[in-house]
Amino acid sequence: MLTVRQKFRRLAVAFIALFIAMFLFRILYGYTYKGVEYEESGSREFLSGIERERKNYASEKTKDYNPVKGGTAAPSNITNNQKYEKVASVRAKSSHFTEDEKLLHSMVKQFDAIVQYQQESGNKGSREIQMLIGVLPEKFDSFYHAVQGIGTIRHTAITKTDKTNEYRKLNAKKISLEQSLASLNELKKKPGEIKEFIDLDTRISEVETELQGLGVELGNFDSENEFCTVQFSMYEGSAAKTIGIVTRLKVALDWTIKYYAVLVASIFVAAAASWILLKVSILVATLVAAAKKEA
Repeated sequence: MLTVRQKFRRLAVAFIALFIAMFLFRILYGYTYKGVEYEESGSREFLSGIERERKNYASEKTKDYNPVKGGTAAPSNITNNQKYEKVASVRAKSSHFTEDEKLLHSMVKQFDAIVQYQQESGNKGSREIQMLIGVLPEKFDSFYHAVQGIGTIRHTAITKTDKTNEYRKLNAKKISLEQSLASLNELKKKPGEIKEFIDLDTRISEVETELQGLGVELGNFDSENEFCTVQFSMYEGSAAKTIGIVTRLKVALDWTIKYYAVLVASIFVAAAASWILLKVSILVATLVAAAKKEA
C-alpha cells in the first residue's frame, strides 16, 4: 500500500507532466496555426461598381460532325469559328509596390498586351492598382503565368464562356434588320401621304440606329479585335514578420501558466465538491439508518 508521501509524489509528477504537455502543445500550435489574414482593399471584388464597356472575344477553329445512317458520325469539311470570352482574375499583395507596378507594366509591353482600364488609389503604405488587360489569345497562358510572379498571389481564376450562339444571333439579327431597312427604303419610292412618309422616315432612322449599335457589338468579334482579358489587382501590404523563438516561448509560457492555473483550480474545486457531496451522502445515510433503528 502506498504511503502518503508516495501518493503526494505521484500527484506532483502528474501535475508537472500536465504543465509540460500544455506548454509543448502551445508551442506546436504557434508554429502550425497561420491565422486569418484580413485583406483590406485587396479583398474587394475586382472593378466593383464599374461597368465594363469593352468586351474581349477570341476565335477558335472547330469542326462540325454530321450524323449518318446507322447512328455513327463522320467529320464534314465545314470549318467554323467558335467565339469565346476568356477571363483570368489575379489578385496579389505586394510589399514592394512601386517595383512590382513597374514590373507589371514591363510585362504588358513584353507580351504586346493592351491596358484597357487602369485605376490607382490609396496613399503610400496602402496603395492599390486595378487593371483590365487585353492579351492576344496565343499569349494568354504565358502572360497569365508570368503575372503570378508579381508580389504574393492571393487569388487566381480563369473563366471561359462560349459566345458562338450569341455571335450567330447578332449576325442573324443584322441580316433581318438589313432586309427590313431595304424593304422600308423601297416603300419610300411608292406614292403616299406626307404623314406616312414621316412615319416611314422615323422607322428607317430607328432601324439604322439599331444597326449601328449592332455593328459595334459585332465589331468586338472582328479578328483584328481578338483579345482575352486579364483582370489584375494588387494592393500594398507589409511583409509578414517572423516570430522569434524567444517570443514564442514567452507567449507559450504565459498561456500555459494562465490556463494551467484555471485547470488546476477547476480540478481542486471539483475534488472539494465531490468530497463534500460524499460526506453529505454518508451523513444522510447515517441519519436514515439511525432513524430506522429507533423505529
